Amino acid sequence: MQVAVFHGDRHITIGEAPLPVAGHGEVLLKVRRTALCGSDTKLWLKGTDITPGHEILGLVQQPGHALDGQRCLVYIPVHCGACDACRAGDTQMCLNESVLVGWNRPGGYAEYLTVPEPCLLPVPDDIEDDLAPLLLDTIGTAAHGIRFVQPLVPPETSRPVLVLGAGPVGMGALMALHSSGYTDLYVSDPRERRLQLAESFGAKRHPVGDTSRRFKLIVECSGAHAARSLGMEIVLPRGVLILIGENDQPWPVQESRAIRRKDFYMVRSFYFPKGDFALNLALLRSAKARYRELVDARFGIDQLPGMFGRFVAGELLKPMLAFA
Repeated sequence: MQVAVFHGDRHITIGEAPLPVAGHGEVLLKVRRTALCGSDTKLWLKGTDITPGHEILGLVQQPGHALDGQRCLVYIPVHCGACDACRAGDTQMCLNESVLVGWNRPGGYAEYLTVPEPCLLPVPDDIEDDLAPLLLDTIGTAAHGIRFVQPLVPPETSRPVLVLGAGPVGMGALMALHSSGYTDLYVSDPRERRLQLAESFGAKRHPVGDTSRRFKLIVECSGAHAARSLGMEIVLPRGVLILIGENDQPWPVQESRAIRRKDFYMVRSFYFPKGDFALNLALLRSAKARYRELVDARFGIDQLPGMFGRFVAGELLKPMLAFA
């Protein structure tokens, strides 16, 4: 099969590898779509021995299995189903497993991969291939974060709301906020094209780095340290700053008066529980045309090296690697 190799230093090549063999409790998945994700940038820079790609839609190729021939998404956190977290429904925070598909287990920048059976999310027929991967990070991660903090800042008490970062997860957050009843929405991003798209979705601009306005709810989707620190400064007393964007570098925080002299919540949210999948499907079905606007390219694996560079440069929002 064809597979992408991330060598590091912005270098990707396309090579060949043996077809993987499904072990006990696994199935073989033929990849149809893998969405590019900004969190893979660190693998593009540093390199990895594991095939990346974690927003995956594929076709189960396991004769005799109940899901053989079924289109399925890959739920990336491998989970035991038996620990306290899993039994509480928090499958993304399993206490016994720390494996993530596409990070420390081969992912979807390849024609095939093997997937643990509990990580299969069957996709209904009315969800087209190009939209299905949005159910994972773009919708799933963003909407879970909004649901998590909504009891702290109900829509009727939260005006206005700021989303920091108008990438795919930020756009997913805007859609989830609107669907949840939040109406006074602002967005901050340095890229003009993304701001224009966010405006078409009903958001208003907030200048990058501006401290002149404060917000009851701030949804940080960029992972940038400067944005996180700004959020701490401009969140209102008793407000919420939720960190959805990722950054694995140390975050030095200078505790200014604006941060120190108020009570506020700072919340971290990771991915989504499997129990949210039906809610995520409902979100996608409610606004398919809008979500289609996020998918701005489809390409074959031979084009991945160049397309990934364009994606990191901000030229593309949510491009899809397509095998069928």
